[in-house]
Amino acid sequence: MSQLFDVPAIQGTLVRLEPLSMRHAADLAVAADEDRSAYGFTWVPSGPETEAYLRSQFQRAETGKLAPFAQIRLSDDRAVGCTAYWDPRPWPGRSALAAIEVGFTWLAASAQGTGINAESKLLLFRYAFEHLGVARVDLKTDARNERSRRAIAGLGAHFEGVLRSWSPSWAPGEEGRLRDSAMYSVIASEWPSCEDHLPSRRSRAPRQAQNAAPERRPSLSNQQRRHLGNAGGQQALSASGSTRHAVNRRSGTLSPAGYSGG
Repeated sequence: MSQLFDVPAIQGTLVRLEPLSMRHAADLAVAADEDRSAYGFTWVPSGPETEAYLRSQFQRAETGKLAPFAQIRLSDDRAVGCTAYWDPRPWPGRSALAAIEVGFTWLAASAQGTGINAESKLLLFRYAFEHLGVARVDLKTDARNERSRRAIAGLGAHFEGVLRSWSPSWAPGEEGRLRDSAMYSVIASEWPSCEDHLPSRRSRAPRQAQNAAPERRPSLSNQQRRHLGNAGGQQALSASGSTRHAVNRRSGTLSPAGYSGG
């Protein structure tokens, strides 16, 4: 698993993926405290929780199960989110990697819809297939998160189904519960067509967004609000209560199903 930690900084035209470090904390704290309405199903720290979040990621990295990155927006050279390689699985009886997941992904509101997410996935997929030599890259998200599911499908990933009660839920009021996870993948034989598709998706982002102009993100859908109800669905994870509890819980033992980055 140690080869994960040899991944260098990877640069595109909109974003550079740098191995996550504490020097990214200040930028990430600012990024996390932009409009949080898109984070209803995603683990994103509040600004004051950013250092604890980073420490928990470093602890996971020490286990050999995670290689975390900061997403650096090239237009202003600021960290605007995170992503990671997660859950590397070797071939049976061999040390070489067979599969890996891309997860733990979040972006500041001003970086959403700018092409950064698509380019980050392009960079991570390319490195996984062409340097790590994997046969498969996984992605998963909360099955209720229609926005995330559309984004993943738009990358060219194949929907494989929903695994029930598979991953810890990050929705407000659902601490300690499992969620249904929508599962997606790209396999090695699909990578060439996926690679051709992703640059066009990145280039379709509005020009003003690619120049990092902040945009107001829509709030959670009515269906999502009804599901979350009194647990706080009309706002994302706040600086009090649920996210702080989640940070403390996540620094301990993961559930048997592991973590979903969605």
